Amino acid sequence: MTDHHKRVAILISGGGSNMVTLAQSMQGDHPARPVLVLSNNPQAKGLERAAAMGIPTAAVDHRPFKGDRAAFEAALLQPLLEARPDVLCLAGFMRILTGGFIERFHGRMLNIHPSLLPKYPGLNTHQRALDAGDAQAGCSVHEVIADLDAGPILGQATVPVLPDDSADTLAARVLEQEHRLYPAVLRRFASGDRRLLTL
Repeated sequence: MTDHHKRVAILISGGGSNMVTLAQSMQGDHPARPVLVLSNNPQAKGLERAAAMGIPTAAVDHRPFKGDRAAFEAALLQPLLEARPDVLCLAGFMRILTGGFIERFHGRMLNIHPSLLPKYPGLNTHQRALDAGDAQAGCSVHEVIADLDAGPILGQATVPVLPDDSADTLAARVLEQEHRLYPAVLRRFASGDRRLLTL
């Protein structure tokens, strides 16, 4: 990795499928490179997948902190600060971060969310789209601010909602689009382009 590449840390909690697509995209003429995959779950399968790709990994188990978010985030900061990331990508990271933590990385933190924001922030997005009778669902990449899933939207991809969809079938089709959208937005973001990308 050379000095002109942006340094990207990816935060995960589980299998890391979005992390893998992000990491695989950061090669060749891409303006960024992955420098750390960090998880709040030491058993996250994504850590093994990252290590197999040659990316440094770290884990800070949130459970011993018993809800003390400040102490957990202080521990989370240690490997992050050592990695000196220019950009943080949340990719299935299932902990809510405090405003203080987010402010430290203001304008440098991205998240992918499985709905067409501002619709359905939070959880159970696919079932909520079905319950509302929406004709379209999708995913959004946005900048992270202290308000949950409310930061500036950088990219969106849509999928049609089919008549026989369940939350699971819809989630699977949305995930395919997540794997297209997140790498595309990251590439643009790392080169300084924050215009809305729609797929």
